[in-house]
Amino acid sequence: MISNKRLVLAHFWLAFAVFGLAILLGEWQMFIRSPLHGWLHNPDLYYRSVTAHGTVMGYVFPTLIAMGFGYAITELSLGQALIGRRWAWAGYVMIIVGSVAAVVPVALGLDSVLYTFYPPMIGNAFYYIGVVLVVLGSWIWVALMGINLQAWKRAHPGVAVPLPMFANVAAAYLWGWTAVGAALELLFQILPVALGFSNTINAGLARVLFSWTLHAIVYFWLMPAYIAFYTIVPRAIGGRLYSDTMARISFALFLVFSMPIGIHHLFADPQVGSGFKFIHSVFTAMVTVPTLLTVFTIGASVEIAARLRGGKGVFGWLKALPWDNPQMLALAFSFVMLGFGGAGGLINMSYQLDSTIHNTQWITGHFHLIFGGAVVIMYFAIAYDLWPHLTGRAMRDLGMIRMQLWLWFVGMIVTTFPWHYVGILGMPRRMAYYDYSAPGTSGEAISVIMSTMGGALLVVSAVLFLVILYRNHSASRVEPAPFTFSRAIHEPSSLPLALNGLGLWVGLMIALTITNYAYPIVQLMGLPDARVPAVFVGAK
Repeated sequence: MISNKRLVLAHFWLAFAVFGLAILLGEWQMFIRSPLHGWLHNPDLYYRSVTAHGTVMGYVFPTLIAMGFGYAITELSLGQALIGRRWAWAGYVMIIVGSVAAVVPVALGLDSVLYTFYPPMIGNAFYYIGVVLVVLGSWIWVALMGINLQAWKRAHPGVAVPLPMFANVAAAYLWGWTAVGAALELLFQILPVALGFSNTINAGLARVLFSWTLHAIVYFWLMPAYIAFYTIVPRAIGGRLYSDTMARISFALFLVFSMPIGIHHLFADPQVGSGFKFIHSVFTAMVTVPTLLTVFTIGASVEIAARLRGGKGVFGWLKALPWDNPQMLALAFSFVMLGFGGAGGLINMSYQLDSTIHNTQWITGHFHLIFGGAVVIMYFAIAYDLWPHLTGRAMRDLGMIRMQLWLWFVGMIVTTFPWHYVGILGMPRRMAYYDYSAPGTSGEAISVIMSTMGGALLVVSAVLFLVILYRNHSASRVEPAPFTFSRAIHEPSSLPLALNGLGLWVGLMIALTITNYAYPIVQLMGLPDARVPAVFVGAK
């Protein structure tokens, strides 16, 4: 059972509260740049909104989900109370303080630099300090996950580490290392300028450092969803996990392949040589390996559940799946969106093809389909599965839950598919307004309106989700059955050292990152004319 329920609930409720505010900002952005609204008199309002939306959705929301879920996994899978409870609360407070410190100057118009910072643009120092505090608060969680795992292993020598904890610690270590890039950029490039110690910045070096974080952070967002794929869904739909070993290999490979690939976001930047761009493109393609392993393993696990329910035939077993089960719905929707988003990602990672869609609305559609679609819908599923065990009250609104998931799925498809289309036509992203009277953009108006309507469905779905969670707190108190994770067909009694710990994989992750980043970083540090004047933005 979970002994620190208040800690887990605090993380989840704060995460979903800021998520609700951020999604309202996202829909407002879509509306004001659509043909349904005239041009803004003050376009800076748009960039304030984009900065706040991206900062919350990119840093605060997924970090809180991973932390809350991680604390629950630690106690549920290891069967012991969390070690370091006071430190966990300290990390939570740091994230609150950091979020306020970052968002207030954005709201005041002092930091319209977007969540990717975009040097040489420089905003108010408190924004960057706030982001640093969020990262530091999350690193407390990273440390606690490792400490709790090591304490359990000392008490259980030779015993196989439970899969949920193995995956959870892999996610923590991935985040701990990938956040180093952004931390270096903030501490040694941006903050000295924002605090007035310098008026020039090595923008090329800053962008390379941020690319260290930029793509691996996506896999940090994905990790809770993948943990749910392997450890929640098979049990929830009445099946078994096809392979514990394949699951461990997948999480280990995410550490190795998702980290040293960020320079593929800099294909259009001249400060990095084509050789390293090609290397990062190849490593980006390798991320498909753990993804395809997951698709196969979870597909087989779902088939097992259907066969146990009497499903027969090559495809007839699909009818036997519990399609009225919210976990089954969430998995199916997530896989569909992951498939479309992953296919679009093949274009992004291609050194040759990326130029056709670089910095267009295609990119916006791609990462919203992956994160907002495939990942966030599994965040919903995680909450629905854990909530009765956190509140001690039954989750009875199954019809509303299914409706909420359907609205999110349809809304995300209607939002992102038009973005992909107008991106192919060349519509740039992150523009406060477009001239739909111009011949080149007039044909895109209908697609933009469609995406705005899809955003409205997402807002309705998000509101319904929050209502469902809130209603559960006042439902009749019923003690749920003890929480269990999915069991594999063949439970491992012992494991090879490489799959019962993460030392090898963390070592490979660090080594490959250094191999792929050391030369470009050192080269840019040594260029005598690499620094450019800072461009200070925001209201005076």
